[in-house]
Amino acid sequence: MSLAQESSPAPRPVSLMRAFLDNSASGGLVLMAAAALALVVANSPLAPAYFAALHAYLGPLSVQHWINDGLMAVFFLLVGLEIKREILDGQLSTWSRRILPGIAAAGGMLVPALIFVAFNWGDPQILRGWAIPSATDIAFALGVVALLGSRVPTSLKVFLTALAILDDLGAVAIIAVFYTGELNGMALGGAALVLAVLVAMNRLRIVRLLPYLLLGAVLWFLVLRSGVHATVAGVLLALTIPLRTSPGQPDDIPHSPLHQLEHALQPWVAMAIVPIFGFANAGVSFAGVTTDKLTEPLTLGVALGLLVGKLVGVFGSAMLTIRLGFADVPMGAGRLQLLGISLLCGIGFTMSLFIGMLAFADNAALQDGVKIGILTGSLVAGLLGWAVLMVAPRDVPAPAPRRRARSKIEIA
Repeated sequence: MSLAQESSPAPRPVSLMRAFLDNSASGGLVLMAAAALALVVANSPLAPAYFAALHAYLGPLSVQHWINDGLMAVFFLLVGLEIKREILDGQLSTWSRRILPGIAAAGGMLVPALIFVAFNWGDPQILRGWAIPSATDIAFALGVVALLGSRVPTSLKVFLTALAILDDLGAVAIIAVFYTGELNGMALGGAALVLAVLVAMNRLRIVRLLPYLLLGAVLWFLVLRSGVHATVAGVLLALTIPLRTSPGQPDDIPHSPLHQLEHALQPWVAMAIVPIFGFANAGVSFAGVTTDKLTEPLTLGVALGLLVGKLVGVFGSAMLTIRLGFADVPMGAGRLQLLGISLLCGIGFTMSLFIGMLAFADNAALQDGVKIGILTGSLVAGLLGWAVLMVAPRDVPAPAPRRRARSKIEIA
């Protein structure tokens, strides 16, 4: 992903922010189509073949496991690259830039989780899904923003993207800590050794990507065997990819190995990997679904966590931060537009589905309840966010800029 970089006299050959927004917005539209197709297929005569294909085995894993544990590791690799770049060289590189999206992201994760827990307090099994409504789907949200065109100022797109990146960082931490199975000490030790080698390569300023990717594949296999979810390997690998050029060359960051890999992965992740994941996991049969299913605590906890929790958490935290004087409203944006963006944060498709599959891996009925809650909450949040942004006034005067200090880079 890509955001606006700090101004620099050195010319940038490409607009990283525009490349990210274009890819993510287009990918969001493709993801919408994939999710809709999955729902159609799952409720058609093709449903038996659809579910049988997902559960068919290719080697040691089923097709669905290859998608969720294998392809999604590449998605998490891209997420990790984005997180590292934005913190070291992008929109999140200074504390002043991190404050508003950071606090909004924290509120947007905490309040939805509390709403889910409130609805399901009496059921320990269902409480495992407390983190499901805490994630924002950046591709889906930017897909809706793309439909609005110039009605949404660039500053709000940047705010939404920065918030979603920090949201993804929180989701990765949650997956690693709370959705880890029984640990295999030998595989975990091997993964730690491979990670140490990758860090050493970074410190020695080895910039060829191939050695990192080959060791990354070994790391993925060992993490898969260790009991920690395999997708965490993607993030760990990303954090070791250099954000600088080779020794003796100027640190032309836009041409660093990290940026090269990020730009290579972006179209594949946006246009193929995430839509494939959506098609494989969004399919839920509505046969026999009644209003009782829609009002079950699990479904309500997920749906209202996304719709109400994200709105209260993101907008409430952002407005409190602004009122206390720690940050300004994003440049050229008004409070009503910020409200609309906060509603769009309630679109929690990809990461929410992913956490739901981890929380209830062996219970298809609970997975269906999660999917219905995610689809319902995300759909309503997306429509309301779109409506608010459509009626929100434009051309809001920009606030005075705040003074910014660059942060130090430790591991690049």
